Amino acid sequence: MKNFTLNQFKKYNNLTGWITFGIATLVYLLTIEPTASFWDCGEFIASGNKLEVGHPPGAPLFMLMVRFFTMFAPSPHWVPILANSLSALASSFTILFLFWTITYMARRIIVSNNNEINLTQLILILSAGFVGALAYTFSDTFWFSAVEGEVYATSSLFTALVFWAILKWEEHANEPHANRWLIFIAFLMGLSIGVHLLNLLAIPAIALVYYFKKFKYSPKGLLYTLLISGILLLTIMYGIIQGFVIFASKIELIFVNSLGLPIKSGVLFLFFATIGLLSYGIYRTHKKGKVILNTILVALTVIMIGYSSYAAIVIRSSANPPMDQNSPDNMFSLLYYLNREQYGDRPLLYGQVFNAQPIARVKGEPTYAPKDGKYVFVRTKDKYKYDPKFEMLFPRMWSNEPNHVKAYKQWSNFKGKPVKQYSPDGKVETTYIPTFGENILFFIRYQLGHMYFRYFMWNFAGRQNDMQGHGEVTKGNWICGIPFIDNFRLGPQDKLPEIYKNNKAHNKYYLLPFILGIVGLAFQLKKHKHDFWVTMMLFIMTGIAIVVYLNQSPYQPRERDYAYAGSFYAFAIWIGLGVPAVYQLIKKIKDHPIFAVATATLCTLGVPVLMASENWDDHDRSGSFIPADFGYNMLIGCKPNSILFTYGDNDTFPLWYNQEVEGVRTDVRVANLSYLSGDWYIDQMKRKAYDSDPIPIRMTRDQYFTGARDAILVIDRIKEPLNLDRVVDFYLSDNPDNKIQSPFNRSERINYIPSKTVYLPIDKVAVSQKLGIPEHYKNQLVDTMRWSINKNIVLKNGLVLFDLLATNQWERPIYYGTTVNSETFFGLDKYFHLEGMMYRVLPIQAKRQWGTGSVNTEEMWKNLMEKYRFRSINDPKVYLDENKLRIISNYRNLFARLANALIDEGKKDSAKLVLNRCMELIPPETVTLNYFALPLVEAYYRAGDMDNALKYSKIMSSQAIEAAKYMIYDLSPYQKNWLGNELQLNLAILYELTRLANQYEKGDYSNELTNTFNSFISTLEG
Repeated sequence: MKNFTLNQFKKYNNLTGWITFGIATLVYLLTIEPTASFWDCGEFIASGNKLEVGHPPGAPLFMLMVRFFTMFAPSPHWVPILANSLSALASSFTILFLFWTITYMARRIIVSNNNEINLTQLILILSAGFVGALAYTFSDTFWFSAVEGEVYATSSLFTALVFWAILKWEEHANEPHANRWLIFIAFLMGLSIGVHLLNLLAIPAIALVYYFKKFKYSPKGLLYTLLISGILLLTIMYGIIQGFVIFASKIELIFVNSLGLPIKSGVLFLFFATIGLLSYGIYRTHKKGKVILNTILVALTVIMIGYSSYAAIVIRSSANPPMDQNSPDNMFSLLYYLNREQYGDRPLLYGQVFNAQPIARVKGEPTYAPKDGKYVFVRTKDKYKYDPKFEMLFPRMWSNEPNHVKAYKQWSNFKGKPVKQYSPDGKVETTYIPTFGENILFFIRYQLGHMYFRYFMWNFAGRQNDMQGHGEVTKGNWICGIPFIDNFRLGPQDKLPEIYKNNKAHNKYYLLPFILGIVGLAFQLKKHKHDFWVTMMLFIMTGIAIVVYLNQSPYQPRERDYAYAGSFYAFAIWIGLGVPAVYQLIKKIKDHPIFAVATATLCTLGVPVLMASENWDDHDRSGSFIPADFGYNMLIGCKPNSILFTYGDNDTFPLWYNQEVEGVRTDVRVANLSYLSGDWYIDQMKRKAYDSDPIPIRMTRDQYFTGARDAILVIDRIKEPLNLDRVVDFYLSDNPDNKIQSPFNRSERINYIPSKTVYLPIDKVAVSQKLGIPEHYKNQLVDTMRWSINKNIVLKNGLVLFDLLATNQWERPIYYGTTVNSETFFGLDKYFHLEGMMYRVLPIQAKRQWGTGSVNTEEMWKNLMEKYRFRSINDPKVYLDENKLRIISNYRNLFARLANALIDEGKKDSAKLVLNRCMELIPPETVTLNYFALPLVEAYYRAGDMDNALKYSKIMSSQAIEAAKYMIYDLSPYQKNWLGNELQLNLAILYELTRLANQYEKGDYSNELTNTFNSFISTLEG
């Protein structure tokens, strides 16, 4: 049998690694999204393309990398393609380093003589890397992040790089200058801070490699190593990343406020002092031959060099770009930005349970902001103190939101333990708090089981569908395709309704990746314990440790599997090592290269090839334009120089992407209501941005500065409507007579609104001219707009809205996005007029036509039928995930509202055109007719198109009946307890279809539906 030298092996190892890289690159570039995806991608692409400031805690290095890639874009439409290509290439390089990591570990197990490798060993080592790397290539979570402009692909590359680099150090540890690999790792760690902090979790695994190489194993030594690595991790996270900025802010305060020097002088002094001290320390330790101390100082220096990418955030924020989230242009706002303080806090090791009531407010550190060349006090970062009876060790059930509390109780089988407390009126009450056992049960079942191991099994066993579930047996669970395993947990999967079974994310791997990984895990544990514990540490730190740290509450707004990609990376190492482990069994038949090739082929076909074939259709985003078109549609229908209120990420970032990257309707000012509670965002709204003028409000910076009017009360003291113009002046006044004592702080007086009802006088002639009101609308103009403020507390965003309404004088059109939370309507929805993806605020009383507000059929027709883009929705090859389907449901609802409003106007032929256009653009073959399609069926009935009404009604009823039968007759009582509202939803669809058939069809079909519905109800009641 031919033997290979180490150099020959390296050539084959490098060549096979690059082939694997080439496969991954081709796959990812073929499947990238051609525009921005939903969630943060639109914001990342926009901020990177123009070097603006994205959401906390920022990703400056990623931003610079995106900018480098997009510099080569020949046109704006190429910007997202190149930005997404960055993720694709970062992901394929991750695969390359994973391949070399696996082959390194496999060689240490398989080859006893490092100088010579026989053909069988060569095949097994290379196939281990090939199978493990490609398994990760085609894994659900990693492939998802590889084809969109997000930070997680680049973050994974840094994790792969540092893990590979420590193995290179280990390989060359006995050579001179081997510590350069440690310096390289430190530099990568510093750089990774500017992408994402997940990379830092590799530190304990790196420390173990160092320990096993340099020291003889002992339990005490291992414990000390883990403690030191934990201290090092905390030092970087809190000592360097946050600590340096905290220290810089204190120095800055002294230099500016005490010494009278210019703003940023303290920061500059600290910057140069740090460079000087580190340089001197490195020089002196080198001169005196103190190698360890010198290495530590050099490592610290390169970490700081990498971390210095955050200077880009401060520099660009100081330039006041259009997107400047949190405006981190000084050390105090930068600290707030890094700490992600706008997202709130949660207990970790000790803290309150969900029904704890605060008993005191503890003053925290003061915060400052620049003003007139000085730093002025803003507020203290206060925290609440809780009754110790309502606190516990390792609190997992902490959120007091009602839906979270309900979920806590369901997941933990809550019974609670009684605790006595005093009510506000002094009476003794008994309340029930979670026991420690229930707390741990929630941690195991929800945080570990649902929010980690479910994702783990998605990647290595299979996935039921891509519907985000909260424990329901029909949504988002892991499956494997083996009936006795799946059916026991989730009900008979062969009887699963088509709407769930035909989901493109219905993927089955038959546990093969999982089994191969477990075999590889056991093989490494048996053959090389040191490498096993290193890999296990990486697996735990990037998986379970994150679960503990995040302490997630139920009902997360999206699936969070992307956070655990590093853990799945570690498991892919074991999948690769499973190949030589399988050969250990096969070689008992015969030890020959042909059998090694057969083993490699079998493992390749059974794992990565199977995963690729199952996952391709739900990871190929190459033809999808839906997120970009959504942002385009919302902007394009607005009148010139409009102000458009949005609320969340998915109804804001696609709009920013369209404006910042593709230059769409830059005259429209997009104002995110959830951000308008921050003074930094109001500052931006008061600046011109591209073709959009500042929003017209009278509030001065002193009046909306942080700490001023953060929240004011609405007290119905004057039992009559008040002029909104006077109300705004009243709550902006600093006159003590216009304030009341704060219920939150007895020593403070705050502004308030003295009536729950307000009005706005309307000059009909002026308004008609300014707004270009159509003739048929002019007679509907009101003399006075009156509405009730449906809140007891109004935050700063509401104050800005009221100011805008009073000050604008109808000079600029004002819109609300249809996806905006109704909590932010402030009672204005009685003047909403639907014109497409947005409601326009007009001084015309709304009729409430088929939903919130009136329907402006003329504008709706122009937008839906002429202006809007609906690319790729009707292409069956395009993958539509749940986020995209949610947006498409909104489109269907708009078409239905327009059609029904046209029918109300007697325009049935026009309504039919609208309905047929909707079904042409959004056919049921590509997008299932769900609950939101009911108004379409009703519109067909009302328009007199009985054929189409029955056609689509029968499609919907068939789906609902199939689903209801499955849930009522095929699930066990326990499984029925985990249906959520799925059964009720399908019965509601069937009820509405029955009602419509009885109202319009009145024949055999209506009788059939009535009998079917009644039989379901009888079964449930019986």
